[in-house]
Amino acid sequence: MNQQPYILIVDDDPDILEGIITILETQSYRLATARDGRMCVDMIAQEQPDLLILDLLMPRMDGWGVIRELRCEPRFSKIPIMILTTVIEDASRRRYELETGMSMEVQDYVQKLARPADLLRRVERLLKSNE
Repeated sequence: MNQQPYILIVDDDPDILEGIITILETQSYRLATARDGRMCVDMIAQEQPDLLILDLLMPRMDGWGVIRELRCEPRFSKIPIMILTTVIEDASRRRYELETGMSMEVQDYVQKLARPADLLRRVERLLKSNE
């Protein structure tokens, strides 16, 4: 039996978590949530997700700290990461990606409260590319 992909969603805003869960549960993914970076890393040590959807500004450990920790650990270094961002302008987003995330092997960025179809398309693409 082929198990559904496991996605860990990390954000300290309960409304954002609820919105993403509502969108993704339509696809029967296995979903889990964490509200801070430390909880995220602890959860990944228990069960490695097929995709990590990660906010950057969180308590206890920010998203960049999570990424640095995961990328330094060989068994977690290939987990696809999609960053939740409020950066919406194309020029700002490209600069941001080049200066930060791409150097840390982030696979995608999605705007918080993205259209459901856009979020689903991006999630599906990342899951397929990691098969």
